[in-house]
Amino acid sequence: MSECEPNETDPVVADDIAPVAAAAASTTDLNFRSQEPLLTLFDRNTVGSGTNPGVAIRISGSCESVLTELETDGSGEETLLLPCLSGGTSSPRGERQKRTRRNRRSSSSDKDNLTSPGNSSGDFNHFPGDPEFGDIIQRAEQAIEGGVFPERISQGSSGSYFVKDSKGKILGVFKPKSEEPYGHLNPKWTKYFHKLCCPCCFGRGCLIPNQGYLSEVAASLVDTRLGLGVVPKTKAVYLVSETFHYNTIDRAKSRGKKYALEMVPKVGRHFHRVGLPPKLGSFQLFVEGYHEADYWLRRFEAEPLPENIRKQLQSQFERLVILDYVIRNTDRGNDNWLIKYEKPGEGEGEKVSCVCVCVCVCAIQIAAIDNGLAFPFKHPDEWRAYPFHWACLPQAKVPFSQETRELVLSRLSDMNFVQDLCEDLYELFMADKGFDKTMFERQMSVMRGQILNLSQALKDNKTPIQLVQMVVTLGTAFTQTFHCKRPFFSSW
Repeated sequence: MSECEPNETDPVVADDIAPVAAAAASTTDLNFRSQEPLLTLFDRNTVGSGTNPGVAIRISGSCESVLTELETDGSGEETLLLPCLSGGTSSPRGERQKRTRRNRRSSSSDKDNLTSPGNSSGDFNHFPGDPEFGDIIQRAEQAIEGGVFPERISQGSSGSYFVKDSKGKILGVFKPKSEEPYGHLNPKWTKYFHKLCCPCCFGRGCLIPNQGYLSEVAASLVDTRLGLGVVPKTKAVYLVSETFHYNTIDRAKSRGKKYALEMVPKVGRHFHRVGLPPKLGSFQLFVEGYHEADYWLRRFEAEPLPENIRKQLQSQFERLVILDYVIRNTDRGNDNWLIKYEKPGEGEGEKVSCVCVCVCVCAIQIAAIDNGLAFPFKHPDEWRAYPFHWACLPQAKVPFSQETRELVLSRLSDMNFVQDLCEDLYELFMADKGFDKTMFERQMSVMRGQILNLSQALKDNKTPIQLVQMVVTLGTAFTQTFHCKRPFFSSW
C-alpha cells in the first residue's frame, strides 16, 4: 500500500510520554537506549494540588502545562498533539491503565512480538557467542545511522531488504516479520489480492502464518547442528530504517517525537523511543559469487563437469536434500538455492571462501536460501503437493554417498541428539509472542517423522528420489523412549 506522509499542517502524534518514575524504572527498547539521564519535571502550579506529580510538562513560551496521554476509544492510539497549541491537560491515568498500556501493540513495531529474553530486552541484538555476527549487525546499524539505508528487493512477494555497510557493500538480507507475504505491512500487493480474491487458497494450510522469519533462523540452526554448511548464517535481529514499510501513524509518531525533541528538549528526553519503531526479522548473511541453480545446471548439461568436481556437486546436493527433507521445506524451487563454481585455474593462488563447513576447500558450493516456508505442523495435503523440485534432477537418482552417511546418520540415529535439536528449536520458537506449544509439538512431530524416514533411507542406501517417495511417517512413537529433560516433552 502507498503511504501518505503528513505535511507540515498535519497533526503529529506524541507517544510514550510516561510518568518519569515509571520511565526511570523501566528498561528501554532494544539497542535504542537514551544516553541522557532522566530528569523529573513538575508543574509549579500543580505540585501539592492532587495532580499526579510525575507527569511530564510542555513549555510553550513562558507558560508551562502538564502533558498527559489521552486514551482513545479502544484503539490504543495516543492523543494527537498540535504543535501550535500550548496548553490543555487531561485526567492522569490510573495505575491499572499504565500497566495495561504495555500490552497494547504498536501499529507496526514488532517489539511486542518477542517476549523479553531476560530482565533486559536490550540484549537481543547482542551475540556474545558469535562476536563476528554481532560485528556485522553493528556495522549495519552504523551504516543506517550514517544514511546508507537498506534497499528493498524487487523479487519475491514480501518485503525483504539488502542491508549494506557504510561503503555500500551488501552485508545480508533482512526479512521483517511484519512484511512477510501475508503480513499486515507487506508492501507488495500480490498476496493481498490473493488473500482477498481467492481466500479458499489463502496461504499454505500446513504452515503457521507469519512465522517465516523463525523458519529462516531455524533452518540455519538445523544446518549448523547437522554440520551441513549449506545455509548462510541466519539469526533474528531488530533493525529500523526509513526505507522499511511503515504505516502513516508510525511515521506521524516519529515526526511528532522528533519535533518535541527539537522544540522542547526537556520533554523530548522523556520519550521511550524517538524515531520509527524497530522491526523484528531474520538477518541472513549475504553470499557473493553465487548464481541461481538453474543458471549453472543448464551450463553443466552443455559442459560436463570433471569427475572430482562432479563428486563435490553431488556431495553438496545431498546436503541440500537432507536439509530440505528434515525441515520439510515447501518452497524449494531451483530459484531459491544457489551454486558457486570456480573453474580450475580461475582462482589459482587464492583461497576459495567456502560457505559450507568442510575440511577441504571446495571448487563448487551450494547455498540454500529462502527457507521461510518450512517446518509445517502437518504434511501438505492440499491440491498443491509442494514437491521438492530437486527430485527431478539427475543428481537425485544417485544413492547417498558414504561421506554423507557418515556425516549425519550417527547424529540422526541418536535419540539424545534429536531431543536436543527439538529443545533448541523450542527455545527459538517460544521467543515469538504468538508461540503455541500445541502447534509446535505438531511441527516437531512432522520433523521427527522426516528424520525417521531419512535415517532408514540412509541405512538402506536409497537415492534422494526414493527418499521422497517413502510413506509419510509421524514421529510420535519415536519420542516415547526419550529420557525427557523438559516437562513439555513428556506429552510427545
